[in-house]
Amino acid sequence: MCCFLLLAFISKSRSFIRALERVLSFLILSHSSAVNIRCSAQLRVDPTRTRTDHQKQRCTGSEHHRTKRRGPQPLCFLQSQTTKSSTVSTMTTIGDGDMNTCGPELPAMFDGMKLAAVATVLYIIVRCLNLKSTTSPPEIIHQDTLLNRYLFKSCPMLTKEYIPPLLWGKSGHLQTALYGKMGRVNTPTPCGVRKFLPMQDGATASFDLFEARGDHSTGDDITMVICPGIGNHSEKNYIRTFVDYSQQQGYRCAVLNHLGALPNMELTSPRMFTYGCTWEYEAMVSNIKQAFPQTLLIVVGFSLGGNIVCKFLGEKQSNQDRVLCCVTVCQGYSALRAQETFLQWDQCRRLYNFVLADNMKKLILSHRSSLLGLNSSNICDADLGRLYAATSLMQIDDSIMRKFHGYGSLKEYYEKESCVHYMKNVTVPLLLVNSSDDPLIHQSLLDIPRTLAEKMPNVIFVLTQHGGHLGFFEGAVLLPQPLTWMDKVIVQYTNAICQWEKNLPACQKDSQHDRNSCLQSTGVTQSG
Repeated sequence: MCCFLLLAFISKSRSFIRALERVLSFLILSHSSAVNIRCSAQLRVDPTRTRTDHQKQRCTGSEHHRTKRRGPQPLCFLQSQTTKSSTVSTMTTIGDGDMNTCGPELPAMFDGMKLAAVATVLYIIVRCLNLKSTTSPPEIIHQDTLLNRYLFKSCPMLTKEYIPPLLWGKSGHLQTALYGKMGRVNTPTPCGVRKFLPMQDGATASFDLFEARGDHSTGDDITMVICPGIGNHSEKNYIRTFVDYSQQQGYRCAVLNHLGALPNMELTSPRMFTYGCTWEYEAMVSNIKQAFPQTLLIVVGFSLGGNIVCKFLGEKQSNQDRVLCCVTVCQGYSALRAQETFLQWDQCRRLYNFVLADNMKKLILSHRSSLLGLNSSNICDADLGRLYAATSLMQIDDSIMRKFHGYGSLKEYYEKESCVHYMKNVTVPLLLVNSSDDPLIHQSLLDIPRTLAEKMPNVIFVLTQHGGHLGFFEGAVLLPQPLTWMDKVIVQYTNAICQWEKNLPACQKDSQHDRNSCLQSTGVTQSG
């Protein structure tokens, strides 16, 4: 049995795992059938016996057991028993022998039950770990343009299959849990400088700046402006891993710390980060442009950060100045559509909603004094009371988050904070990455990037089969590699974009309109 299990883990063939299930089922059925047959054969009565003999046997057997239970009997009773025929005595002896013969088969039946339990556990493991799923290249939705042809040639990871760790990497839940608990493996510690930016409403935004540790392959000055996920900052392990890898490739990195996310930084205004507020990110980008007049920008957003960066680029055309491209990973595109799916139990999404809400609740309560103590606060004690009772992100958004910007209803808040209404205004190359087994993003939300990629020549939508939510771990069997597929794809894609920009004629570099003329579509294709 252990050999079969080991081979199932090593093999990546769906047919082999099916064969394993069939072998286990055959062993259970054959063992149970053998036990039943032996017991039936031993209890079967000689067909030459008459019906009267059978009745006498059952009657005598019953009296025999009653005699054992009653103990010593009177002499007259014993004498009456001796008058019974020898045939009856002989049959009684045979009946007792049959019962004693069936007794040793009980341990065998228990062995069958144990085997069935082991098979059940193995079946659950195969199902939960999704071992029957096969690896395949990502599904890619795009239009056939000169730039896209160049990107697929220069970025082979987009068209090659993503291979997660064999034992657990095909489970979106385990990928997501490992990202949430550990972030990454063997996380580096890049050295950066923290910058503080005063905002007009009295808030203090902050970001960390990490200089490149070498020259970029194009020789240009290029800065990645990164927006992390919900409640995250530059000290998170997945951010540190990506920043360190990008530094090695010659990129300067600026990472936004979401307002109120840093554990040791107090709020200076009664406001925290929200689902789609771009104020702090815009302040960081403006500061980078002023500090480095020659730098070009790569916009990167993870999860909630993907919504913020796409909304930022689509709000004003000037926000796309000096931006080479934008990459988002595992964002949901529309909070209004997502709120309904977060209350569903499929893929344990309701449970994830509860965990995220609990973390968000703790973060808000850590700034309770700042949110209530300032005169301009829109938060009152009644709102905090509803916060304590909240069990979902929607309840927290309705009682606290929407009031930071004065929205009258939760629907209005979600409608205006989602990037889905702004993405049509983005003209720079846009790479949207999602995973099919992401337990946080419902499949219906992925229709948004599909439609965009089919209609807009600058958009590429990449959908992997595995990866979970911001997981995308790679590895052989058990242990994941420090760098993930996500880290490598982003850097490889941006390297291709930078090289494309480097090879453009000077006249096209000076005009955004001329640059976009290279994105003219000649048709829609789907590959992968």
